[in-house]
Amino acid sequence: MQDRDSELRLADVLVESVDTLTDDFDLGRYLSWLADRCVELLGVRGAGVMYTGGGDEVLLAACGCRQGAVRELLEIQHLGGPCVESFGTGEPVAPVRIDSEGAEARWPAFAARAGKYGVAVTYAVPIRRNGTVLGVLNLFVGAAGRAAEAGTGAASDHGVRIAQAIAKAAATGLHNHRTHSAYRVLSEQLQTALDSRIRIEQAKGILAERWNTGMDEAFEAMRGHARREQQVVDLVAVQVIKGLIDAETLRRGRSGPS
Repeated sequence: MQDRDSELRLADVLVESVDTLTDDFDLGRYLSWLADRCVELLGVRGAGVMYTGGGDEVLLAACGCRQGAVRELLEIQHLGGPCVESFGTGEPVAPVRIDSEGAEARWPAFAARAGKYGVAVTYAVPIRRNGTVLGVLNLFVGAAGRAAEAGTGAASDHGVRIAQAIAKAAATGLHNHRTHSAYRVLSEQLQTALDSRIRIEQAKGILAERWNTGMDEAFEAMRGHARREQQVVDLVAVQVIKGLIDAETLRRGRSGPS
C-alpha cells in the first residue's frame, strides 16, 4: 500500500512539474519546490538545483534538513562537483561515495565539505530538453538515509531513476515557461509597435488636415522635430494629439516660438 501511495505521489509531482504556464509563475519558488519534492520522494538528506536561464546568471535552490549546508555544497562546486560535471556532459553522475578515493580525487574541495556535513553519497541528473541542459538536480544522501547503501545498491539505482523522471518533467515545464515568456514578450512588443503606429497615423492626420497638405509632409515635420529635440517620433505624435506642440511652429521646423 505504501508503494502504491508513493507511485501516486510521484505521478502528482510529475504533473505539477510541467504546470508552469500560470500568470503567477515564480522561477525561484519553482526550483525550491522541485528540490523539496526530491527530498520528499527520495528520502535523501538534501537536494539542490543548479539552473541557468540561458545567460551568465546561475540560480541555486536548496532543500533539506540543513538548507544552508546544501546551498554551500552547490556554491562550492565552482571548484568542481557533480552538478558542474553533469552540466558539462549532459549526462547523469552515478551515485558516488563521498569517502571514496574517487570522490576525493574527482572533486577534492566538494568531497571534503560534503563529508563535513555528513553526506555519504551524492549523485546528479541533468534537467535537459532537446539536447540543451537547463539545469541539474543534485541529491545528497546521509549515512542514515534510506538510500544510503552506496552507489551500486538497488535503492540508489531506483533513486536515480526517480530523479531522472522528475528532471525530465521539470525540463518540459521550464522549456514551456521559457517559450511562453518569449511569446508573451513578443506579443507585448508587437502591441506596443501597433499602438505607436496608430498614434503616429492619428497625428499625421491631424496635421495634414490642419495644414491642408499630404500625410508625408506631416510626418516629415514630426520626424524633423523629433530629431531636433532628441525625441522618438511616437512621443511627438502624442504631443500633437494632445495639442502640446504648436502646429505652425512644428511646420516651420522650429522647436519653439521665436
